[in-house]
Amino acid sequence: MQRYFLPNDHFTNGYVKMDDESTKHIARVMRMKNDDEVICCNEDGSCYIVALDVAPDEVRGRVLYQEERSSELPVDVTIAQGLPKGDKLELTIQKATELGAFSFLPFEATRSVAKLDAKKADKKVERWQRIAKEASEQSHRQRVPNVTFVSWQELLTSASDFTHVIVAYEEAAKEDERSSFKAVLQKLSPGDRVLLVCGPEGGLTDAEVKKLEEVKAIRCGLGPRILRSETAPLYGLSAISYQIELSG
Repeated sequence: MQRYFLPNDHFTNGYVKMDDESTKHIARVMRMKNDDEVICCNEDGSCYIVALDVAPDEVRGRVLYQEERSSELPVDVTIAQGLPKGDKLELTIQKATELGAFSFLPFEATRSVAKLDAKKADKKVERWQRIAKEASEQSHRQRVPNVTFVSWQELLTSASDFTHVIVAYEEAAKEDERSSFKAVLQKLSPGDRVLLVCGPEGGLTDAEVKKLEEVKAIRCGLGPRILRSETAPLYGLSAISYQIELSG
């Protein structure tokens, strides 16, 4: 069943008003008809099965019942990713959204080749947010992860908001360090907030890792192999998903 994410003010008294993008998709792309059913989700993560009333330029829906099944991770995992080259971050956002990421904090790391000024950052965030929305629709999420471009200092300051802060550190992998990540995974409980920090190509510098450790981050090796910048967040999320959703 097709899924759409809409602002809270589009849900009123048992009815839903589709936005322009969703209206075009329903009427012109999917060619849906009256009484066809879709799922509409609000910004709070509540999703409803809706029967459509389709007109060429406006689509409304009548709420039939609320979706009870939840596909969200029991822990909120935020991915802080040092800006990689090219469109690698787009791939990470798409796939990490499918794996259940709660939000994304792209930042310029010391070794980031890609640089963003304020104007470019706004356009990039708009595109990244659209990718997250499309991936949420495809993977039947109840929420769309939020993407916020942050400075290095903002990232350090935000660390206190999380239950666990994990730093994917390639030097730890080279040293065959395996216990730290496992220990964090075993401590996870539903409702925890996890910040997973991954570097760009070349990884985080020693100085960056030390700064993160000063705000209680745990440096971790993600297995014995050296992972690409776009692979490390997906490995981390998959391990968290297994531990919290499947291992019991």
